[in-house]
Amino acid sequence: MEETNIRSYRDLRVWQNAMDLAGACYQLTRRFPKEELYGMISQVRRASVSVAANIAEGHGRNNRGDYIQFLRIAQGSLKELETHLLLSQNLKICPSHEVGPILDQCDAIGRMLHGLIRSLQAGRKRIADSEQ
Repeated sequence: MEETNIRSYRDLRVWQNAMDLAGACYQLTRRFPKEELYGMISQVRRASVSVAANIAEGHGRNNRGDYIQFLRIAQGSLKELETHLLLSQNLKICPSHEVGPILDQCDAIGRMLHGLIRSLQAGRKRIADSEQ
């Protein structure tokens, strides 16, 4: 998608995919034991929502440096989510065949975030070079 077609964070594929990821995490955690409501369920849901929320917040800052920083925070939330999912698998809270596809989504979103950060950094470098 060309940058000129992006009028809102909602137009970003990475945000759309992060929203799908959060939805998948909510679906997954509905099957977790109820005693995990304030533990693993809460942690997985919070981390998954944080990915999309930080992409949106960074985009809304209208400042390239802030945007990059919020995308990095989204990356951190993504790694936190992966850790919670792996732990839930290791603790037998959730079977690996259910966690695997969500981890695949995490991997794809992580690559997209990395590419977006690199693109924004390259744009910032071009702007700085042109000002010299």
